Amino acid sequence: MTDRKAKIIKGNDLFGPFLFARGGDDRVSKLAALVVAPEGMEIPELRPMGTAAVSPVELATLFGRTYWRFDFDLPAKPDAYYHFDGETFTVFSDFSSDIRIGFVSCNGQEEGDLDRPLEDRNALWTDLGREHQNRPFALLLHGGDQIYADGVWECHPDIVRWTKARRRTKQSSAFSEDMRDAVLKFYLDHYLAIYGQPQISHMLARVPSLMMWDDHDIFDGWGSHKKWFQGSEVARGMFACARAAFCLMQLAASPDGSDKTLPDMVLDRAGKSLAWKVEYPGISLVAPDLRSERTPNDIMGDHGWRDLPVALETVSKGNRILLMSSVPVIGPRLSLVEMFLHMLPRAQKYEDDLRDQWQSRWHRREWCRFLELLERIANDHDHDITILSGEIHVATRGTFETQGKTIHQLVASGISHTAPPVAFARCLGLLAWIGDNPLPDRPTKLKPLPGRIGTYCAARNYLTLDRKGQNWDANWHLEGIGWTADLTI
Repeated sequence: MTDRKAKIIKGNDLFGPFLFARGGDDRVSKLAALVVAPEGMEIPELRPMGTAAVSPVELATLFGRTYWRFDFDLPAKPDAYYHFDGETFTVFSDFSSDIRIGFVSCNGQEEGDLDRPLEDRNALWTDLGREHQNRPFALLLHGGDQIYADGVWECHPDIVRWTKARRRTKQSSAFSEDMRDAVLKFYLDHYLAIYGQPQISHMLARVPSLMMWDDHDIFDGWGSHKKWFQGSEVARGMFACARAAFCLMQLAASPDGSDKTLPDMVLDRAGKSLAWKVEYPGISLVAPDLRSERTPNDIMGDHGWRDLPVALETVSKGNRILLMSSVPVIGPRLSLVEMFLHMLPRAQKYEDDLRDQWQSRWHRREWCRFLELLERIANDHDHDITILSGEIHVATRGTFETQGKTIHQLVASGISHTAPPVAFARCLGLLAWIGDNPLPDRPTKLKPLPGRIGTYCAARNYLTLDRKGQNWDANWHLEGIGWTADLTI
């Protein structure tokens, strides 16, 4: 059996700095740097632009490690920098000029992720590093599945026994402190095992990140499973551990995720939803949380739907909106697949995978509501909107023709997940050809990447966005194929 546990991490390892974006203006860029050190270790100083050392904030001490955050500003310059542990890290922080943004998703795979040779697993991270050296990125957006934590089901004997138990036993089982510690330690170790890989840590120290989670950051299909399963004490306890780890490792915040400790970018101060908005000159980045409140019948939940419209309505005038939806907003007609699988014996095990999508028949009303919201913001508030998505392990693009502006969707997935068979991409392309227009006279349509024939490209990939003046172009880098031509968005 393949070992799915995170590799052993040495107790004396120092991890980081991992850089996180906090917004900015034409004068400064606000940043946070996460450093993870052995408990009791005196951590190195962090000095922005050679100035006085920044005093770090202790976020948590867990399992022999202390999580520290440095909050600091850098001037709006293309060659800003900070010093840490004897090294100088250059950061492109001039958002008033032409900028380049990277987008990645699906940084792992379900089986044997940490058993792969790093030069193979992280080939596209290496390429991304070369691109950064040639022309630096101002931001790195992570669109979901930053880790594949499905091995959490094997992190403790009681968890293993729970997975094999009958439904009634699962519903009555408690989530013990031993189980909690094992699960939380697994998540935190797994993040460090991924972030600590040299090809990844190189980028995380030099390019500010913005992250939003998806199901594999919790476990496969979280939120789309049966209600009784999701409502069990064990499943809820595991989600709480995944949330604590998300707050630490994807938000650089305290694991309790409370009003006083969440960064200002998080919309719901109670933390029921972890959606966020970050603004820079000419750009507003918004990421709804599609997992925290998800149920088999709802994608966003009450807090998400309360906060997202307000966040979009208050975007700075003239800003382009980059909207990160971890699952694609524009997709193929899945209701036909769901209807077909429902007639097949034992095919219902795929139901949670289909329910993950906006296009599922279970979410059609909410999908229409989401599209109508985007249409209103684009036209009534005069914003150009670009949707960025991952999750499906292929690259594609799509358009939503509102009664006014065209909204583009760009899908890049995954940067390290192995590509699916070409036949899988062709089957998806057939569904895309059938089409699905949920709003009358406002068609959504999937399209091939520039220079490609098929709607979906089955190759590992990442995406870059370039702003030159007032113009924006998108390019995909496809493993074994190369760069696509410019797509003007």
